[in-house]
Order: sequence, then structure tokens, then C-alpha cells
Amino acid sequence: MAVRAMTAQDASPVLAIYAEGIATGIATFETEAPAWPDWDASHLAACRFVAERDGRVVGWSALTPVSGRCVYRGVAEVSVYVAATERGRGMGRRLLAELVAGSERLGLWTLQAGIFEANAASLALHRACGFREVGRRERLGARDGVWHDVMLLERRSATVGV
Repeated sequence: MAVRAMTAQDASPVLAIYAEGIATGIATFETEAPAWPDWDASHLAACRFVAERDGRVVGWSALTPVSGRCVYRGVAEVSVYVAATERGRGMGRRLLAELVAGSERLGLWTLQAGIFEANAASLALHRACGFREVGRRERLGARDGVWHDVMLLERRSATVGV
């Protein structure tokens, strides 16, 4: 498996993997993957990675700005998605580790994640990569008629903004 920078040519597999995550019902409140121009506009241009196995994109990670206010210029939200056939093989950890390293190269000092409480695998992944729980948003939203608590996790850089 190799991790590399995402390119526009990765749009189709990235959105297909996102759709697989959406289908689980515990990855996001979204109910369908957006069109590529919308996805592209909502994520930072830097710090986008894909994982490949045998020449196929099988996972991705990217950052979304949390605010346009200058005080939050060093804070971003993480997204990590892995194809259903590849989950549990360490790919998410490699993608998240690359995202952390890339964010520090960009000068970001805090990464945050909002994860459904029911998504135990994602919570474990983030904790293994240095994220800590900072709160819970109870019954934040409903997906398919099921209300979800969202756990807030963050990772503060030990090298940027210290």
C-alpha cells in the first residue's frame, strides 16, 4: 500500500469511497456524496491524500477549514474514509498519520474531529493517532430517524503553535 497526494483524477474513487462511508449510517449526517466541484471547494487544497493498493485508490484523508476567521487559521477538521474491503488493515491509521504530518507542515496547530459515538472504529483510530476527547454533542442530529451523539476529539500539535 502507498499513500500519496490526492489529484483531481482521484475524484471518482474518492467520492465512491465516501458514498460507502455514508451508507454505513454512522460516518456522517450526509446522505449522498456531493459532486466533485462541491467536495473540492469545501476542503483545503493542501493535505489531501489517497491510499492505493495494487494501483487502486482504496482510502482518502483530507482537511476542512473550521472557520474563515483569522484566529482559526491553524485549525482544521479531519476526514478519513477507507473502502469497505480495506477496513481494519491499518490504512486509516496511515492516512491519518500522513494528514497529521501534512497539517504540521502547513502550520496548523489543532486538528479536530466530530465522530458518531456509534463509530467505535473511527474513535479508536483517532485516539491511537493522538486525538483526545474534548466533549460530546448529545443528539446533535438524526440520520434515517436515529439520533446520534457526536464525540468531539482534537489533536494539538506539539511542534506548531507552542
